[in-house]
Amino acid sequence: MGRDRAQSRSPDRTRIWEAGAVSEPGTNEQDTNEQGILEQGTSDRYTSQSRRVGDVRAWVNGVRVDATGPSIAAVDHGITVGDGVFETCKVIDGVPFALARHARRVDRSLAGLGLPDADHKMIDAGIKDVLSGEPIAYGRLRYTITGGAGPLGSDRDASPLTYIVTAGRTPPNPVTAKVVVVPWTRNERSATAGLKTTSYAENVVALAYAKDRGGTEAVFANSVGNLCEGTGSNIFVVVDGEILTPDLASGPLAGVTRDLVIEWCREEGLTVRAEPLPMSILTRATEVFITSSIKDVMPVHAIDDQLLPAPGPVTAQVAEIFNRLSRERLDP
Repeated sequence: MGRDRAQSRSPDRTRIWEAGAVSEPGTNEQDTNEQGILEQGTSDRYTSQSRRVGDVRAWVNGVRVDATGPSIAAVDHGITVGDGVFETCKVIDGVPFALARHARRVDRSLAGLGLPDADHKMIDAGIKDVLSGEPIAYGRLRYTITGGAGPLGSDRDASPLTYIVTAGRTPPNPVTAKVVVVPWTRNERSATAGLKTTSYAENVVALAYAKDRGGTEAVFANSVGNLCEGTGSNIFVVVDGEILTPDLASGPLAGVTRDLVIEWCREEGLTVRAEPLPMSILTRATEVFITSSIKDVMPVHAIDDQLLPAPGPVTAQVAEIFNRLSRERLDP
């Protein structure tokens, strides 16, 4: 899986601009090191950013860093072309949930992009670092792996991967969600369908569209008009008492919470079916809920202008099962 990489090659003649000045990699101007990495801590211009980010803890390639300061190469492919993958885990009292499942999924995403295997010892070291100290009562852990420094175009070179791990508090979830159906589609036949990549611009646009219309999440159809997923969540509907969710062939991400909801509900005797679902299923649903690593099981009280009970009885049962078993099984 993936491909071998040699030692990093410096972007020899790539000029770097930062905060109004231009420098050459390998010089001391603007505090760049020989890899063209902009080093931190030489100016207080990041102070206001630090205040906005708050208590986010950050670690990059083995080093604890300021979350708002420059700490990766300006030519890192994760920045220039979105060539990377990531995972987000819920943290309760300093303990991350379902780490093993997230690790397996990041491997699948890396393989799908044709990137080398992850160094899980490196990831584990970063997780340990950002979760050390005062426990985060309720928060978000994210680790990102990019293709590393590369050419200015889409081609890759032999640079090593970049590893970024962050953690911080996150606000409590709203009790329910309003979902807005967006006019754009997911391509279930895309090269990156089902992969958790850092190329999130489509999600940013869709979520802004939903929020402009009073929503808290956006939902996509796929290219053949079937229900797909949200910008950062999977979607379930209840029709005639049955729990239904789009199958993976419809293009959604194989969400960790989605998978656990399916497994645990079946374990508790509930029927859950994953299959192609027409968008019209949303008008027939008596209950809808979304799932994600941070949202857990969140009832939906409205889809566009259609109001729904939130939570309905089935959703309440699903949420109870998930909440109970996730407390008992921290790494299921």
